[in-house]
Amino acid sequence: MSNPVSPDTAFYLEIVFLLVALGLITILYFLFRRMIQKLFVAKEKALGLFLMRLNLPIVFILVAFLFRIRPIRQILHLSPKFILFLDAALIFFIVFFLIRLVDAALQGWYSRRRLSFPLPRVLHGLILIVIYLAILFAILKGIMGINITPFLATSAIFTAILGLAFQGVLSNILSGMSLHLTKSFNSGDWIKVGNYEGIVIDTNWRETRIFDRFSNIIVIPNNIVASEVITNFSLPDKKTAITIPVKVSYSAPPLQVIEALKEAARDVADVLDSPAPHAIILSYDDLGISYMLKFWITDFNRKNIISGEVARLIWYKFKRRKIEIPIAVGDQVAGVLQSVREKKRILTEEEEEESAFRTLFNSSFLRYQEGEKAGHLLVPEDEIRDFATLVCKERYTPGETLFKQGEKGESCYVVAKGTIRGEIVYEEGGKKYMSEFRVGPGGIFGEMSLFTGMPRTATGIVEEESELLEIQVDAFAQLLARNPKLADVMAEIVSERNLKNQGFLQKIKELSEKDVRDSTNKKSILERLKSFVHRLKK
Repeated sequence: MSNPVSPDTAFYLEIVFLLVALGLITILYFLFRRMIQKLFVAKEKALGLFLMRLNLPIVFILVAFLFRIRPIRQILHLSPKFILFLDAALIFFIVFFLIRLVDAALQGWYSRRRLSFPLPRVLHGLILIVIYLAILFAILKGIMGINITPFLATSAIFTAILGLAFQGVLSNILSGMSLHLTKSFNSGDWIKVGNYEGIVIDTNWRETRIFDRFSNIIVIPNNIVASEVITNFSLPDKKTAITIPVKVSYSAPPLQVIEALKEAARDVADVLDSPAPHAIILSYDDLGISYMLKFWITDFNRKNIISGEVARLIWYKFKRRKIEIPIAVGDQVAGVLQSVREKKRILTEEEEEESAFRTLFNSSFLRYQEGEKAGHLLVPEDEIRDFATLVCKERYTPGETLFKQGEKGESCYVVAKGTIRGEIVYEEGGKKYMSEFRVGPGGIFGEMSLFTGMPRTATGIVEEESELLEIQVDAFAQLLARNPKLADVMAEIVSERNLKNQGFLQKIKELSEKDVRDSTNKKSILERLKSFVHRLKK
C-alpha cells in the first residue's frame, strides 16, 4: 500500500504528470507522423493522408489509456478528481477519433472518385469546430458535473466583443463561405475580379489568391471578391471567345476582308475549329469600315499570345490582298502621300519583276531534273523573263497554311526565300502515319495539283518568314501557249516522276485510283496541259 502524500505534493505531481503526458504526446505524434510519411505517403498517397488525419486522436487515446493503468495511477498518487478529468479527456478523444475517422473516410471516398468535396473548406472546418465544442460542453456537464451556463453567458459576451473587433475578419469568412457555396469559381479557373485577372490558386477563410499574367500572386480579401463583378472564363466550359476589331479602307471588298480575317484565325493552331471563326461588319465612318473578328480558344492563359498570333497573320493576309488600313490625314498630306506611293509603286514593280525573274531562272521549275539534260532550261531565258511579269512575289509569315492535303488546287509555288514544310498523312497496314519534307529557296511546292489535277497530296505550312512566287493556271497557260513543245516535255517528266512514287501515292486516302492512274499517264497529263491553252483562247 502506497504512502499518502500531502495535497500540495499531489498537486505538483499532477502538474508534472501533465507535462510528461504532453511531452510524450508530442514525441509519439511526430514519431508516428514520420513513420506514416515513410511507409505510406511516398507509396500510396490516399492511405497516407487518411492515417495522417487519425494520428493526433490515436496518440491522445494511447497516452490516456497508459495513465489509466492502476499501478501507474498509484505510483503517481493521482487524485480522484484528476482521474475523473483523465476519463473525460479519454472519452472526448475517442469521440474525436470517431468523427475524424468518418470525416477522413468521406474525403477519401470523394478523392478516389476524383470528385470535389461538397462542403467548402472554410464551412467544413467550421462545422467540425462546432461539433467538437458541443461534445466538449456535453462531457464537461455530463461527466465532470461542471455548470457551463456561466461559461456560455461569458462566451456570448466575449463573442460579441470579438465580433465587433474582428468584423472585417468575420466578413471575409462569411464571404468565403458564400463564394464556396455558390461555386462562383474553383481552383484552376481563370477569372477576372474587378481589375484583376488570373488563375485561382486557392480560397481560404480570409482571402482568394490568383496567379496573374505577369507571374505575380494577387491576394484579394474575400469580402472584396464577393462585392465585385466576377467573370469566370472557365465556365460553363473552357471555350472562350476572343474578338479583334479592325478598320479597313473602303476600297477593299468586304467579302475579301472577311475571308482574310477568318483565314488568319484558322491558321493559328490554338484557335478552335468549332465554333468556327467568323467576322462581321460593325460600322461605317469617315475613315473606313470597322470589322470584328471573333474566334474561340480553350487556353485562356495564352489569350494575349494567341491574339497576337492572329493579328500578325492578319497583316500578312491584308498585305497580299492589297487591303489597306486607313490613316487619318489632311487633304494636302494625302496628296503628297499618294504621289510618293505612285512613284514607289513604279519602282517596286520593276524591282519585283527582276526579282521574280531571278527566282524563276535559278529555280528547278523550268529545268530538267534528271538525265543528260539535268539542270538545262526547258524554255529560253527570254521566255522566263516574260513569264516573270505574270507572277507575283508575296510574303508569308510562320504558321500560315498554304493549302491542306486533299484540297483542290490549280497553282503551285516557287520558294524565293524561307522554308515550306510539307506534311503528308498516309495509311499503311490499317494505321496512319505522317511524313514530313521541306522545300527551301529555288524549290517547287504544290506542282502536282497544277500539272495533273489531282487533290493536294500534302499540307503546306510556312515554317519561317518566306517569299513565294505563286504560279496560277492562267499565267502557266500563257507560257504553254508561247512554247507548244513545253507541254509534251513536262508531261513526260511528271508522268515518269509519279510512276516512281506510285506505290506511295496509293497510300494517300484522298487520292482515288483514277487520280493515281491519271497522274502517271503521260497522255492524261498532256491533255490537261493542252486544256489550259484552249481555255485561254476562249
